[in-house]
Amino acid sequence: MTALTFAGVLHAADVIADELPPTPSWIYPALNEAVGAQVVVKHENVQPTGAFKVRGGVSLAAGLTGAERRAGLISASTGNHAQSLAYAGRLAQAPTVVVMPVTAPEEKAHATRLLGAEVIRHGATMTESCQHAMQLAAERGMRFVSPGDDPAIVHGHATIYLELLRRHPDLEAIYVPVGSGSGAAGACVVRDELAPDCRIIGVQSAAAPAAYNSWRSGRVEQADCGTRFSGVATSSGSQLPLSVMHGRMDDFLLVDDDRILEAMRLFSTAAHTLAEGAGAAALAGLLQHAEHPQRCAVVCSGGNADAREIADIGAVAAVA
Repeated sequence: MTALTFAGVLHAADVIADELPPTPSWIYPALNEAVGAQVVVKHENVQPTGAFKVRGGVSLAAGLTGAERRAGLISASTGNHAQSLAYAGRLAQAPTVVVMPVTAPEEKAHATRLLGAEVIRHGATMTESCQHAMQLAAERGMRFVSPGDDPAIVHGHATIYLELLRRHPDLEAIYVPVGSGSGAAGACVVRDELAPDCRIIGVQSAAAPAAYNSWRSGRVEQADCGTRFSGVATSSGSQLPLSVMHGRMDDFLLVDDDRILEAMRLFSTAAHTLAEGAGAAALAGLLQHAEHPQRCAVVCSGGNADAREIADIGAVAAVA
């Protein structure tokens, strides 16, 4: 398997710069007060697809061969990678198909169709959807794009941390939301080069701990996936991110879905930000972490909250 490298991140950054401007990283006094530390928020929720994964799609599109563009792309996703791949297909003028679990939010499926991709509903989990996508790739002669194990995708995701650490080189820690682990792996690669004293702390829903279990054991693990938040609803670890995370990521936290919901509410009130569940997971981890540093960053990885998530934020706010 191709290794992840800092040179690969720099190449992805050059490619992405032609399509996507850097996203803001802001500090909010009300959020600092609530957390008890200075917190930099990296706003990936302002990307054109509403989530950080578009970086991977743009990086992928730039490296496609003519034959791959003609054959088309196929992958599986609960939503944000789906929109990223559809965005890539549109850039590359390549037919694009995304297999989505039947449980994925319809809002994300609709947004993927609007970007020009065909959406196929199949499977109750991402593992089942990926298996179906690989089968269709073989039948249709399309290129299968792994959500977590494609180097172009992961190098693209890593450019978040290139922007963040170039602007804030004195961070003590970065809290990273984890689904497959592509973002956390990218963060480790960039940290090692630019800010070796900065700690990388992964955060995952306790109701979908596949990447956490993989990080602990050092091998790809499967796990039940019962989280209500689609952006972190993965049932398997991914080998390429794991090859970096295991031994190089400093800590990994599991947080309850209710904690993630509380972080979504705090983002909305203290940082004027609508975050989806995955987008608030990093903040949930920081809030749970009793020994958090005094200068840190959280990645708001996406803002594609579905109607149920938005209603839940309102319910939590009403109780509070």
